[in-house]
Amino acid sequence: MTEIRQLALRAREAARALARTSTAVRDGALVAMADALRRETALILAANALDMEAAGTAGTPAPLLDRLMLDAARIDGIAAAVEALAREVDPIGEVVSGHRMPNGIWLQQVRVPLGVVAMIYEARPNVTADAAALCVKTGNAAVLRGGSLAIHSCLAISDVLAEAATAAGLPAHSIQSITSTDRAATDELMSLHGLIDVLIPRGGAGLIRNCVENSRVPVIETGVGNCHIYVHNGADLDMALPIVINAKCQRPGVCNAAESLLVDESVCETHLPPILRALAAAGVELHGDERTRSLGAVEVVPATEEDWGTEYLDMKMSVKVVSGLGEAIEHINTYGTKHSEAIITGDYEAAKRFLDEVDAAAVYVNASTRFTDGGEFGLGAEIGISTQKLHARGPMGLVALTSTKYLAMGDGQVRP
Repeated sequence: MTEIRQLALRAREAARALARTSTAVRDGALVAMADALRRETALILAANALDMEAAGTAGTPAPLLDRLMLDAARIDGIAAAVEALAREVDPIGEVVSGHRMPNGIWLQQVRVPLGVVAMIYEARPNVTADAAALCVKTGNAAVLRGGSLAIHSCLAISDVLAEAATAAGLPAHSIQSITSTDRAATDELMSLHGLIDVLIPRGGAGLIRNCVENSRVPVIETGVGNCHIYVHNGADLDMALPIVINAKCQRPGVCNAAESLLVDESVCETHLPPILRALAAAGVELHGDERTRSLGAVEVVPATEEDWGTEYLDMKMSVKVVSGLGEAIEHINTYGTKHSEAIITGDYEAAKRFLDEVDAAAVYVNASTRFTDGGEFGLGAEIGISTQKLHARGPMGLVALTSTKYLAMGDGQVRP
């Protein structure tokens, strides 16, 4: 039997035991896990230093280095997020619906854990803690597979959390990490239908596409974010400019950062030049269509077809002048990744049409796409942002890690 299958079997056994634990036990484990993260900060930072050194030597881009880097403040923030989950309402056992059937059977639909949740992710060590904590809160066993870029950090965090959880009374093997960075380990994990209940990939387009196309385990597709800001002809420039800058520049290496700017042709001469100058001053490399370049506001690289569909995760942005609301919606629905899209406008009817017709998990009027986040939405920590439509969509908090089952209580009924 392979190591990956043994790990999954242990997780399956742990999941059965976890489903029987009380809210108090799981919440106590979360507090202990947060305490352990703070206590072992030096150990985690030492592991992260190894990853940062290797990533720097490999020429890793700055936005990815930012995702990878840990310091004492970030570890404290991760611990605080774990701790906060202990204060959240436990969704397990929640009665979703209930009614008495005509034959007298009392039928209830209640929330239950998914079982064994596997996460495959790349250069974000905090995902290790987020995923483990969310699974503990919802009574799921977690199987974690961090990327090679962050392997030392992820394994250090996982070990700290697993030891603390077990010491606090959770079943052994409730939190496990795959130590191998070999692609074969991922392939085998994706083949374990019946042992792994759901697989959640979190990372770049290549990782997610590989999981969606090749996994035999059910997959929740997450996170690729080719997000747009559309400046409509009813937009207030004083509002539009800070929203665009925030959406692009506040943290460019994350999935809810804006990658493309669309501007209505009727206001492109008044609104677009100051926005372009502000983006360029912030260090953004602009890739624009011919109309954008003809304005001559700043240096703009000619945009290619590839630019319209690219998630840069960097200080780059595509810019296009569109003929109106219809073309903007068509462009977004063609090139977007169904993540987060925004319109800047003072026109109620335009805003309503944008909300109705844009196909995305989160659609904004007069606000930055950077708000698409479990914490910002009031969901607590998130395990990812789903860009699909089945099981979960948008930021996935605790409820997204549950399923339901029907409880039917009778007093001797048989079906005629």
